[in-house]
Amino acid sequence: METAPKPGRDVPPKKDRLQTKKKKPRRYWEEETTLTAAGASPGPPGSKKRNRELRPERPKNANITKKSRISRKPHLPKKPRERRNLEPQRSVSGAQDPFPGPAPVPVEVARKFRRIDKSKKLPHSKSKTRSRLEVAEAEEEEISIKAARSELLLAEEPGHVAFGGRRGHVATLDWVTKRLMCEINVMEAVRDIRFLHSEALLAVAQNRWLHIYDNQGIELHCIRRCDRVTRLEFLPFHFLLATASETGFLTYLDVSVGKIVAALNARAGRLDVMTKNPYNAVIHLGHSNGIVSLWSPAMKEPLAKILCHRGGVRAVAVDSTGTYMATSGLDHQLKIFDLRGTFQPLSARTLPQGAGHLAFSQRGLLAAGMGDVVNIWAGQGKASPPSLEQPYLTHRLSGHVHGLHFCPFEDVLGVGHNGGITSMLVPGAAEPNFDGLESNPYRSQKQRQEWEVKALLEKVPAELICLDPRALAEVDVISLEQEKKERIERLGYDPEAKAPFQPKPKQKGRSSTASLVKRKRKVMDEEHRDKVRQSLEQQPQKKEKAAKPLRARPSALDRFVR
Repeated sequence: METAPKPGRDVPPKKDRLQTKKKKPRRYWEEETTLTAAGASPGPPGSKKRNRELRPERPKNANITKKSRISRKPHLPKKPRERRNLEPQRSVSGAQDPFPGPAPVPVEVARKFRRIDKSKKLPHSKSKTRSRLEVAEAEEEEISIKAARSELLLAEEPGHVAFGGRRGHVATLDWVTKRLMCEINVMEAVRDIRFLHSEALLAVAQNRWLHIYDNQGIELHCIRRCDRVTRLEFLPFHFLLATASETGFLTYLDVSVGKIVAALNARAGRLDVMTKNPYNAVIHLGHSNGIVSLWSPAMKEPLAKILCHRGGVRAVAVDSTGTYMATSGLDHQLKIFDLRGTFQPLSARTLPQGAGHLAFSQRGLLAAGMGDVVNIWAGQGKASPPSLEQPYLTHRLSGHVHGLHFCPFEDVLGVGHNGGITSMLVPGAAEPNFDGLESNPYRSQKQRQEWEVKALLEKVPAELICLDPRALAEVDVISLEQEKKERIERLGYDPEAKAPFQPKPKQKGRSSTASLVKRKRKVMDEEHRDKVRQSLEQQPQKKEKAAKPLRARPSALDRFVR
């Protein structure tokens, strides 16, 4: 039975409605995937007859009702296919990139930034928890790779630099911005200059006495007990200012309380060469007889003496790890010594001119100033000594060199000479990373004050300066034995000794005197046997000596024996 359509509404049949359905717009990354038969042309885009013929026929027994179609899962849209660029990517100019893709990251660098140990297996847990752990591991791996790639982009620490001249000129400026902080004239020769625990205090060794200035050039202290000072060194963890003078005295000044801790007489005449070991805070002094002596404020005699040169020592430098020491003398020799207990020379080189100034960088590069020439030697790494065979860099200046110093956390070497100051770029000289908690270049005045208070609370006593700082964590057995012996002498008995055996009394006539003595003797015999057994185990086993053959008695016929 058919019904006529209502007037005013033209309803197309169901087949026509399906044909008028809007098609999904084609994107630029989608490719045409029209299937064609072998040897047949695809035909015009509007023709669907040929495409319909190539579709697989539906089985006859496949009855898919409308209800089963509705119960199916919703159809997810297919992801667009990625276009594979088989040809190498080229730039606008047409040149081909020789290193396509991201730069590879070394495994050691990525491992330094990784916080999850991938060698440990994930625990057996629920699938949901395990999936979260896997996602966290993947994110951590990606973050570590990004951190390794941006390692070279870490910021560097800006610092301050101080200058002192023989005509009394003293100036400090910001090393990065080159902004002048202060500039004064002390009206006498300046022999050495050093910053103290912060850039706010400056120690200047003038011709007569030692003076302390602030960052504005205002004189704060004049220390007259340190007179005719030639060299200065500051120990930051001990708050000690070490001074070497013309009179041959090595003086330690505690800048936190303003008192002299020790004044040691080196008995070697004028002291012109001095440096510090950053690892153990030991002071190295170079003398005119070719000896380098090592000093600590806790000892009145040198900790060690090293014969380095046949003539006088001109310069001494120690690397940041405290492993190697470089020396130069009047015999035109440049030597590198091992400070790990042996104090033996590792390498030596004869220079056309004796090096008057030496300096180690944070990465182990060695710079030497010889007249108006600066040579720099490099090694295989931070842990290896610099090779003296071929210089890494060589630079000629306009005047005689008077001082060398590497800028911390920057590949820059500052050189002072007759014509002024020169900054040299030395690739690979400085440590690329720094700890913001130790040296914060952006700290405010309040943060600096808090840091000073914390550093004062953690100040290391001067009595703990020694050659091997690791010995401080060990137990002093000799001192313990001496203390125990003195305690026994004071008390008259050993309180830690084992009490003698006393048998307990027994009942029913078994506590007679004879049975008690017998039990005591039995215990004493057991203890004696244990001691003998231990002594035999400790003695080394003696090797059995082979019996020598008995020699026959000499006879008169032995003369005929051949």
